[in-house]
Amino acid sequence: MRNQNTIQRPVKVEGIGLHTGAPSCMWLEPAPVDHGILFHHGETGTVIPAQVDHAQELSFATRIGLGESAISTVEHLLSALRGLNIDNVFIHLEGGEVPIVDGSAEPFVELIEDAGIREQERPVMTLRLTRPIEVHDGEKWIRAEPSDGLEVDYRISFDNPLVGFQRYVGCISPESYRKEIAPARTFGFLKDVKYLKSQGLARGGSLSNCVVVDDHRVISGELRFPDEFVRHKVLDLIGDLALLEYPIQASVTAHKAGHALHAALVRAILANPESWELVGDRSQAVLTVPRALDMEMPAVMGF
Repeated sequence: MRNQNTIQRPVKVEGIGLHTGAPSCMWLEPAPVDHGILFHHGETGTVIPAQVDHAQELSFATRIGLGESAISTVEHLLSALRGLNIDNVFIHLEGGEVPIVDGSAEPFVELIEDAGIREQERPVMTLRLTRPIEVHDGEKWIRAEPSDGLEVDYRISFDNPLVGFQRYVGCISPESYRKEIAPARTFGFLKDVKYLKSQGLARGGSLSNCVVVDDHRVISGELRFPDEFVRHKVLDLIGDLALLEYPIQASVTAHKAGHALHAALVRAILANPESWELVGDRSQAVLTVPRALDMEMPAVMGF
Protein backbone atom coordinates (compact mmCIF):
# COMPACT_ATOMS: atom_id res chain seq x y z
CA MET A 1 0.00 0.00 0.00
CA ARG A 2 1.49 3.32 -1.06
CA ASN A 3 1.23 6.68 0.69
CA GLN A 4 -0.64 9.67 -0.71
CA ASN A 5 1.22 12.00 -3.08
CA THR A 6 1.15 15.66 -4.02
CA ILE A 7 3.48 17.83 -6.12
CA GLN A 8 6.61 19.50 -4.74
CA ARG A 9 6.07 23.03 -6.06
CA PRO A 10 3.57 25.12 -8.05
CA VAL A 11 3.68 24.92 -11.84
CA LYS A 12 1.86 26.74 -14.61
CA VAL A 13 0.72 25.96 -18.15
CA GLU A 14 -0.98 28.18 -20.74
CA GLY A 15 -2.76 27.44 -24.00
CA ILE A 16 -6.23 27.43 -25.50
CA GLY A 17 -9.36 25.40 -24.85
CA LEU A 18 -10.14 22.68 -27.38
CA HIS A 19 -13.83 23.49 -27.58
CA THR A 20 -14.01 27.19 -26.66
CA GLY A 21 -10.87 28.22 -28.53
CA ALA A 22 -10.37 30.77 -25.73
CA PRO A 23 -7.06 31.47 -23.95
CA SER A 24 -6.55 29.35 -20.85
CA CYS A 25 -4.08 29.57 -17.98
CA MET A 26 -3.75 26.93 -15.27
CA TRP A 27 -1.72 26.62 -12.06
CA LEU A 28 -1.18 23.38 -10.13
CA GLU A 29 -0.29 23.75 -6.45
CA PRO A 30 0.67 21.27 -3.72
CA ALA A 31 -2.12 20.27 -1.34
CA PRO A 32 -2.19 18.56 2.08
CA VAL A 33 -3.18 14.96 2.78
CA ASP A 34 -6.87 14.07 2.31
CA HIS A 35 -7.37 17.21 0.20
CA GLY A 36 -8.17 15.39 -3.02
CA ILE A 37 -8.22 17.06 -6.43
CA LEU A 38 -9.96 20.43 -6.40
CA PHE A 39 -10.46 22.94 -9.23
CA HIS A 40 -10.78 26.66 -8.58
CA HIS A 41 -12.69 28.62 -11.24
CA GLY A 42 -10.78 31.87 -11.60
CA GLU A 43 -13.66 33.98 -12.92
CA THR A 44 -16.25 32.98 -10.31
CA GLY A 45 -14.09 31.88 -7.38
CA THR A 46 -16.01 28.59 -7.14
CA VAL A 47 -14.17 25.51 -5.90
CA ILE A 48 -15.26 22.35 -7.75
CA PRO A 49 -14.23 18.89 -6.51
CA ALA A 50 -13.21 16.36 -9.15
CA GLN A 51 -16.14 14.09 -8.30
CA VAL A 52 -18.70 12.36 -10.49
CA ASP A 53 -21.50 14.18 -8.65
CA HIS A 54 -20.27 17.33 -10.37
CA ALA A 55 -19.90 15.81 -13.85
CA GLN A 56 -22.07 17.56 -16.43
CA GLU A 57 -21.74 17.50 -20.23
CA LEU A 58 -20.11 14.20 -21.23
CA SER A 59 -20.59 13.99 -25.00
CA PHE A 60 -17.26 15.16 -26.42
CA ALA A 61 -15.34 15.94 -23.22
CA THR A 62 -15.76 15.76 -19.46
CA ARG A 63 -17.01 18.90 -17.76
CA ILE A 64 -17.47 19.40 -14.04
CA GLY A 65 -19.53 22.16 -12.50
CA LEU A 66 -21.05 23.56 -9.35
CA GLY A 67 -23.87 26.10 -9.43
CA GLU A 68 -23.31 28.48 -12.34
CA SER A 69 -19.61 27.61 -12.64
CA ALA A 70 -18.17 24.90 -14.88
CA ILE A 71 -14.74 23.75 -16.02
CA SER A 72 -14.48 21.83 -19.28
CA THR A 73 -12.20 19.17 -20.74
CA VAL A 74 -10.73 18.03 -17.44
CA GLU A 75 -10.14 14.42 -18.49
CA HIS A 76 -6.57 14.69 -19.84
CA LEU A 77 -5.29 16.48 -16.74
CA LEU A 78 -7.13 14.11 -14.40
CA SER A 79 -5.72 11.20 -16.38
CA ALA A 80 -2.15 12.44 -15.89
CA LEU A 81 -2.73 13.01 -12.17
CA ARG A 82 -4.25 9.58 -11.64
CA GLY A 83 -1.74 7.92 -13.97
CA LEU A 84 1.16 9.27 -11.88
CA ASN A 85 -0.57 8.58 -8.54
CA ILE A 86 -1.10 12.22 -7.57
CA ASP A 87 -3.84 12.27 -4.95
CA ASN A 88 -3.83 15.84 -3.60
CA VAL A 89 -3.57 18.97 -5.75
CA PHE A 90 -5.21 22.36 -6.01
CA ILE A 91 -5.84 23.53 -9.58
CA HIS A 92 -6.54 27.17 -10.36
CA LEU A 93 -7.90 27.81 -13.83
CA GLU A 94 -8.43 31.05 -15.71
CA GLY A 95 -10.52 30.59 -18.84
CA GLY A 96 -13.04 27.89 -17.97
CA GLU A 97 -11.42 25.09 -19.98
CA VAL A 98 -8.24 23.14 -19.30
CA PRO A 99 -5.64 23.90 -22.02
CA ILE A 100 -5.64 21.23 -24.71
CA VAL A 101 -1.88 21.68 -25.31
CA ASP A 102 -1.01 18.90 -27.84
CA GLY A 103 -4.19 16.86 -27.32
CA SER A 104 -2.59 14.22 -25.10
CA ALA A 105 -1.73 13.92 -21.41
CA GLU A 106 2.02 14.00 -22.05
CA PRO A 107 2.41 17.78 -21.46
CA PHE A 108 0.68 17.37 -18.09
CA VAL A 109 2.92 14.43 -17.20
CA GLU A 110 5.92 16.61 -18.01
CA LEU A 111 4.43 19.47 -15.95
CA ILE A 112 3.92 17.19 -12.94
CA GLU A 113 7.40 15.72 -13.24
CA ASP A 114 8.85 19.23 -13.52
CA ALA A 115 7.04 20.14 -10.30
CA GLY A 116 8.29 16.96 -8.63
CA ILE A 117 6.25 14.35 -6.78
CA ARG A 118 6.24 14.46 -2.98
CA GLU A 119 5.22 11.45 -0.92
CA GLN A 120 3.02 12.35 2.05
CA GLU A 121 2.75 10.82 5.49
CA ARG A 122 -0.58 9.08 5.20
CA PRO A 123 -1.56 5.91 3.31
CA VAL A 124 -3.84 6.26 0.34
CA MET A 125 -7.26 4.62 0.50
CA THR A 126 -7.98 2.33 -2.46
CA LEU A 127 -11.38 1.16 -3.65
CA ARG A 128 -11.20 -2.56 -4.38
CA LEU A 129 -14.04 -4.09 -6.35
CA THR A 130 -15.42 -7.33 -4.89
CA ARG A 131 -18.21 -8.02 -7.42
CA PRO A 132 -18.60 -7.26 -11.14
CA ILE A 133 -20.49 -4.13 -12.19
CA GLU A 134 -21.60 -3.54 -15.78
CA VAL A 135 -23.28 -0.65 -17.59
CA HIS A 136 -24.85 -0.81 -21.08
CA ASP A 137 -26.00 1.71 -23.66
CA GLY A 138 -27.24 -0.23 -26.66
CA GLU A 139 -24.27 -1.97 -28.24
CA LYS A 140 -21.86 0.02 -26.07
CA TRP A 141 -20.89 -1.34 -22.67
CA ILE A 142 -18.33 -1.16 -19.89
CA ARG A 143 -17.69 -3.69 -17.13
CA ALA A 144 -15.50 -3.65 -14.01
CA GLU A 145 -14.47 -6.85 -12.24
CA PRO A 146 -12.34 -7.60 -9.15
CA SER A 147 -8.57 -7.36 -9.63
CA ASP A 148 -5.44 -6.67 -7.59
CA GLY A 149 -4.62 -3.54 -9.59
CA LEU A 150 -5.98 -1.49 -12.48
CA GLU A 151 -6.20 -3.53 -15.66
CA VAL A 152 -7.79 -2.26 -18.87
CA ASP A 153 -9.16 -4.07 -21.91
CA TYR A 154 -10.54 -1.40 -24.26
CA ARG A 155 -12.03 -2.02 -27.72
CA ILE A 156 -13.15 0.55 -30.26
CA SER A 157 -14.74 0.14 -33.67
CA PHE A 158 -15.25 2.94 -36.21
CA ASP A 159 -16.54 2.81 -39.75
CA ASN A 160 -13.29 4.26 -41.03
CA PRO A 161 -10.54 2.23 -42.76
CA LEU A 162 -7.78 4.09 -40.90
CA VAL A 163 -9.25 3.34 -37.48
CA GLY A 164 -11.54 0.33 -37.76
CA PHE A 165 -11.32 -2.09 -34.82
CA GLN A 166 -8.57 -1.53 -32.27
CA ARG A 167 -7.94 -3.11 -28.89
CA TYR A 168 -5.62 -2.25 -26.02
CA VAL A 169 -4.96 -4.62 -23.11
CA GLY A 170 -2.63 -3.72 -20.28
CA CYS A 171 -1.96 -3.19 -16.59
CA ILE A 172 -1.77 0.47 -15.64
CA SER A 173 1.17 1.67 -13.54
CA PRO A 174 2.95 5.04 -13.54
CA GLU A 175 5.64 3.54 -15.77
CA SER A 176 3.26 1.98 -18.31
CA TYR A 177 1.09 5.11 -18.24
CA ARG A 178 4.01 7.39 -19.12
CA LYS A 179 5.20 5.21 -22.00
CA GLU A 180 2.05 3.66 -23.44
CA ILE A 181 -0.90 5.94 -22.67
CA ALA A 182 0.05 9.56 -21.94
CA PRO A 183 1.38 10.40 -25.45
CA ALA A 184 -1.83 9.29 -27.23
CA ARG A 185 -3.69 12.31 -28.64
CA THR A 186 -7.37 13.05 -28.99
CA PHE A 187 -8.73 12.36 -32.46
CA GLY A 188 -11.53 13.36 -34.77
CA PHE A 189 -12.88 12.85 -38.26
CA LEU A 190 -12.72 15.54 -40.91
CA LYS A 191 -16.34 14.91 -41.90
CA ASP A 192 -17.48 15.87 -38.37
CA VAL A 193 -15.63 19.18 -38.06
CA LYS A 194 -18.35 21.36 -39.61
CA TYR A 195 -21.03 19.87 -37.36
CA LEU A 196 -18.94 20.21 -34.20
CA LYS A 197 -18.23 23.87 -34.88
CA SER A 198 -21.91 24.50 -35.57
CA GLN A 199 -22.56 23.21 -32.05
CA GLY A 200 -19.99 25.55 -30.54
CA LEU A 201 -17.41 22.77 -30.16
CA ALA A 202 -13.84 22.19 -31.40
CA ARG A 203 -13.26 25.93 -31.94
CA GLY A 204 -9.72 25.52 -30.67
CA GLY A 205 -9.05 22.28 -32.53
CA SER A 206 -6.17 22.18 -34.99
CA LEU A 207 -3.77 19.75 -36.61
CA SER A 208 -1.31 20.51 -33.80
CA ASN A 209 -3.61 19.36 -30.98
CA CYS A 210 -5.78 16.67 -32.57
CA VAL A 211 -5.27 13.62 -34.78
CA VAL A 212 -7.54 14.31 -37.76
CA VAL A 213 -8.42 11.63 -40.30
CA ASP A 214 -10.52 11.43 -43.42
CA ASP A 215 -11.35 8.26 -45.34
CA HIS A 216 -7.90 7.97 -46.89
CA ARG A 217 -5.19 9.43 -44.67
CA VAL A 218 -4.17 10.91 -41.35
CA ILE A 219 -4.21 14.61 -42.19
CA SER A 220 -2.37 15.70 -39.05
CA GLY A 221 0.77 13.68 -39.76
CA GLU A 222 2.42 10.55 -38.39
CA LEU A 223 0.76 8.66 -35.56
CA ARG A 224 2.62 8.19 -32.30
CA PHE A 225 1.38 4.59 -32.07
CA PRO A 226 -0.26 2.40 -34.74
CA ASP A 227 -3.19 2.07 -32.33
CA GLU A 228 -3.08 5.63 -30.98
CA PHE A 229 -6.86 5.93 -31.24
CA VAL A 230 -7.69 3.22 -28.71
CA ARG A 231 -4.84 4.29 -26.44
CA HIS A 232 -6.39 7.73 -26.21
CA LYS A 233 -9.66 6.12 -25.17
CA VAL A 234 -7.75 4.40 -22.35
CA LEU A 235 -6.30 7.81 -21.43
CA ASP A 236 -9.83 9.23 -21.22
CA LEU A 237 -11.01 6.27 -19.15
CA ILE A 238 -8.27 6.77 -16.55
CA GLY A 239 -9.16 10.46 -16.32
CA ASP A 240 -12.87 9.75 -15.93
CA LEU A 241 -12.22 7.05 -13.31
CA ALA A 242 -10.51 9.79 -11.27
CA LEU A 243 -14.04 11.12 -10.65
CA LEU A 244 -14.45 8.12 -8.34
CA GLU A 245 -12.00 9.98 -6.06
CA TYR A 246 -10.26 6.88 -4.73
CA PRO A 247 -7.80 4.93 -6.92
CA ILE A 248 -9.60 1.78 -8.03
CA GLN A 249 -8.47 -1.84 -8.07
CA ALA A 250 -10.44 -3.42 -10.89
CA SER A 251 -10.21 -5.03 -14.28
CA VAL A 252 -12.15 -2.73 -16.63
CA THR A 253 -13.35 -3.90 -20.03
CA ALA A 254 -14.92 -1.34 -22.37
CA HIS A 255 -16.54 -1.83 -25.77
CA LYS A 256 -17.19 1.30 -27.87
CA ALA A 257 -17.57 3.32 -24.68
CA GLY A 258 -16.83 6.99 -24.04
CA HIS A 259 -17.05 9.71 -21.39
CA ALA A 260 -20.73 9.17 -20.65
CA LEU A 261 -20.35 5.42 -20.06
CA HIS A 262 -17.15 5.94 -18.07
CA ALA A 263 -19.05 8.28 -15.74
CA ALA A 264 -22.02 5.89 -15.65
CA LEU A 265 -19.69 3.14 -14.43
CA VAL A 266 -18.35 5.39 -11.67
CA ARG A 267 -21.91 6.24 -10.61
CA ALA A 268 -22.90 2.55 -10.67
CA ILE A 269 -19.93 1.65 -8.47
CA LEU A 270 -20.80 4.31 -5.90
CA ALA A 271 -24.47 3.29 -5.98
CA ASN A 272 -23.57 -0.32 -5.09
CA PRO A 273 -21.41 -0.19 -1.95
CA GLU A 274 -21.92 -3.91 -1.40
CA SER A 275 -19.76 -4.48 -4.50
CA TRP A 276 -16.57 -2.88 -3.18
CA GLU A 277 -14.47 -2.25 -0.11
CA LEU A 278 -12.01 0.43 0.91
CA VAL A 279 -8.51 -0.87 1.48
CA GLY A 280 -6.16 0.95 3.82
CA ASP A 281 -6.31 2.67 7.19
CA ARG A 282 -9.94 2.34 8.25
CA SER A 283 -9.70 5.56 10.26
CA GLN A 284 -9.44 7.32 6.89
CA ALA A 285 -12.33 5.42 5.30
CA VAL A 286 -14.42 8.44 4.39
CA LEU A 287 -14.60 10.45 1.19
CA THR A 288 -11.79 12.96 1.34
CA VAL A 289 -13.01 15.69 -1.02
CA PRO A 290 -16.00 16.81 1.09
CA ARG A 291 -13.61 17.27 4.03
CA ALA A 292 -11.25 19.23 1.83
CA LEU A 293 -13.97 21.77 1.05
CA ASP A 294 -13.77 22.85 4.69
CA MET A 295 -10.04 23.53 4.45
CA GLU A 296 -8.54 26.90 3.78
CA MET A 297 -7.81 27.16 0.07
CA PRO A 298 -4.19 27.96 -0.86
CA ALA A 299 -3.51 31.36 -2.36
CA VAL A 300 -2.91 31.35 -6.10
CA MET A 301 0.78 31.68 -6.76
CA GLY A 302 2.10 34.55 -8.83
CA PHE A 303 4.29 33.78 -11.84
